[in-house]
Amino acid sequence: MSVDIRLPAEAAAAALIRAYFTDIVGRYHSRAADAAEVDAAMADAPSDDLQGMTGVFVVAERSGAPVGCGGMRIVDATTGELARIYVDAAARGQGIGALIVRRLEELAVEAGLTRLRLDTRSDLVEARRLYARLGYVEGSRHNDDPYAEHWFAKELGSGQR
Repeated sequence: MSVDIRLPAEAAAAALIRAYFTDIVGRYHSRAADAAEVDAAMADAPSDDLQGMTGVFVVAERSGAPVGCGGMRIVDATTGELARIYVDAAARGQGIGALIVRRLEELAVEAGLTRLRLDTRSDLVEARRLYARLGYVEGSRHNDDPYAEHWFAKELGSGQR
């Protein structure tokens, strides 16, 4: 298993980002998402800031096949924000989500960040469990995302793992 930095526009990364949006849009509507809905969601929340000086994006691969992804945008000099954490349905329950988040935590520390935050929805129960298990603490609202219902944060340091 590897979790490596990729550009969001690279083929494997772009396919995983689309799968992420297909999954969350479908869950939101409680039905399969259609292509136009996914396109609209992707246009409303682009991933191009998850690279360069504004962030980072990683892809998890098992035996050369992409199975998950995640991003971190840099909010300010001390804070990063997790985004697009996704594991393909066939690969869930195998610890891949935790590997992705831990890799992003390592990259955050390397960038000099001391805190990571994220938001998620109530219907993404597995995600909320993952974040809690990894030491993220639910707290007060930190953004105005109309779809966010839960806000988590974690202080990074020597005991982060």
